[in-house]
Amino acid sequence: MQERAERGRTSQASADLRQKALLPGPAWRYSTLEGLLSFILLFGVTTIVRWLVGPSPLSIKIGEGRLSLLTVGVTVGLLISALILSRPGRISGGHMNPAISVAMWRFGIFPGRLVIPYVVAQFTGSVAGVMVARLVWGTATEEPPVTYAVIHPAAGWTATWLFAAEAVTTGIVIYAVGYFLQSPRLAPLVPWLAGILIGAAIALLGNVTGASMNPVRQFGPALLSAEYSFLWVYLAAPMVGAFAAVLLLGVTGRRRAVLTHRLCGTQEDGSAVHLSHTA
Repeated sequence: MQERAERGRTSQASADLRQKALLPGPAWRYSTLEGLLSFILLFGVTTIVRWLVGPSPLSIKIGEGRLSLLTVGVTVGLLISALILSRPGRISGGHMNPAISVAMWRFGIFPGRLVIPYVVAQFTGSVAGVMVARLVWGTATEEPPVTYAVIHPAAGWTATWLFAAEAVTTGIVIYAVGYFLQSPRLAPLVPWLAGILIGAAIALLGNVTGASMNPVRQFGPALLSAEYSFLWVYLAAPMVGAFAAVLLLGVTGRRRAVLTHRLCGTQEDGSAVHLSHTA
């Protein structure tokens, strides 16, 4: 029994050292970049909603309904892919989502010491991005149908159904990302995979659940618009979905390790990840 406990302590110490080596620099460097990426994401999302949904020549041409949602989904998906592939995204990992950061930690390839700094930076970037969008685009940003890009479920949806939908959609995205990151061949496709899945969810579910799948997506808009209905669902459900995806991939992933926490699917310098690599 004592020998088994000693082996467990040794294994845990090795895991801690391995995780610390993944991102050896100071926490502020990586978390600051995550905050910047989250800022750009929410500034971009608010801008997209302002011009594609709010009153503008573009929104008049596009109209309402499925075409509008499809346009927003494609634009947001491309924005997410571009941020993941950007230089800051390659350095920090391009998570921009607490559910992603927590999932990567549970996969064992992201240091636990960075989870809280990343989450704080992501939420801070969310608020700052919406605030700056309001300063840039004026009062149209705070008035319907834009209202700081806050999202709502369709009429008649209960918190229970919304929680389930948000948890499942987030879990699908994180499971797929984790699955691709297990393979050196598939890992570089993750930026496009993430953009396609999130864009498709917006196009299909945007007017049903809001298709957030990211706590910071709703946090800044809800805070500035003071619309807090269902906010707890949009904050908590993606985290539950993340934990479920990690557990499911552990069962179905043939014991293959996730190779990197970087959603670009490569190492920081752009070189390929290998089966022997954990960073």
